[in-house]
Amino acid sequence: MKPIVSIIMGSTSDLPVMEKACKLLDEMQVPFEVNALSAHRTPDAVEQFARTAKERGLRVIIAGAGMAAALPGVIAASTTLPVIGVPIKGMLDGLDAMLSIIQMPPGIPVATVGVNGAQNAAILAVEMLALSDEALAQRLADYKSGLKAKIEKANKDLAEVKYEYKTN
Repeated sequence: MKPIVSIIMGSTSDLPVMEKACKLLDEMQVPFEVNALSAHRTPDAVEQFARTAKERGLRVIIAGAGMAAALPGVIAASTTLPVIGVPIKGMLDGLDAMLSIIQMPPGIPVATVGVNGAQNAAILAVEMLALSDEALAQRLADYKSGLKAKIEKANKDLAEVKYEYKTN
């Protein structure tokens, strides 16, 4: 089994956030790899990774970074694959990371999800892959139907909660 999605984080301290992407991809049966690479501490390794990603069979890259948050942009600069950036909460509640990731120069886009939004990054990657994989598209549709069912159940459960002045 060869990975088609790569999850990259600046260090293993980002794993508690990024593992949400791992779990979603695993649930969707999408082969993926996980690595720690730093745009600042291992710049040569990051560039080598990005330059060879497509020839290794990868189709989407999810890159999480906090603080200086250069990792997604550095990867995007050296590949034609779609890169999804996950700003990781650190300083300034992750706003600094988010702004670093979304403010890319023309020609070097990085799709960006919300702060600590690794699960949404994985869903976006699955949506991209599902465009050419009908079985994956069906698993995604089933997953999203499950989300709807959870909210419908929650609403029914809320109807059972009683308060003196609650009107529904």
